[in-house]
Amino acid sequence: MTRVDDTPVPDYPSLLRLDGRGVVCVGAGQGIGRQTAHALAQAGARVVCVDIDPELAKQIADEVGGVPWSGDATDRAEVGRLVEDSYAALGDVHAVVDIIGMSRYHDLVDVSDELWDWHVNMVLRHAQLITQLFGARFTAAGRGVLTFVASASGISSAPRHAAYGAMKAALMSLIRTAAVEFGPKGVRANGVAPGVVWTPRVGGYLGEKGREINEKNTPLRRVALPADIAAALLFLTSDLSSYVNGQILAIDGGVSAKFPYPMGDL
Repeated sequence: MTRVDDTPVPDYPSLLRLDGRGVVCVGAGQGIGRQTAHALAQAGARVVCVDIDPELAKQIADEVGGVPWSGDATDRAEVGRLVEDSYAALGDVHAVVDIIGMSRYHDLVDVSDELWDWHVNMVLRHAQLITQLFGARFTAAGRGVLTFVASASGISSAPRHAAYGAMKAALMSLIRTAAVEFGPKGVRANGVAPGVVWTPRVGGYLGEKGREINEKNTPLRRVALPADIAAALLFLTSDLSSYVNGQILAIDGGVSAKFPYPMGDL
């Protein structure tokens, strides 16, 4: 203590630990999800590794010593099964991290109703169901953490991102509503908003030329790696962020902080 401050000092590193806690990682099979499953397990969590592909669910569960689970997270009955199975496997569930999200890029005028509905399911529906069904359990228990992966596309617009960006913006609104409604019951809800993340899927889509363009556009002069996003998800899931609620953390290497001036060789 000092002459003017005798408040207790926490063991800050221990607040990042998740020892003995049950965490459900939805979309754990690859990319950000795989790295997040490892981050959670390394911090001591017991992890249910969820993927629609049973083989991927088992492979990542084997990697982290977790529990594999496979099903369709956009279906209410299936998410209900996930809730029951997770509590049965872990004894208790303290947090859910939802990484699911994909896009199919089309000009706005070419987005069909079918494609729009596909984005509703792929970006938003699973988050709605997880928030409702796990949220009910968490609020009844008086504690819990919900963490989601949003996107920079939900904060600012990008060409051909109409449906994806709209659904990510809706996801961020859902997160804030969950934070406000669940907060008085001791439950937190937050999200991260990555820019370009060099997952195996993105790397295959953009190629090296796309990587060079994005590196040049980023103040840190590199694209994000899945581990960069997993680190933030671990922080938001842990007690180190115990007073963070209803927030969306941008993880884009500084892209959203800069004025889009063509620097060139200046």
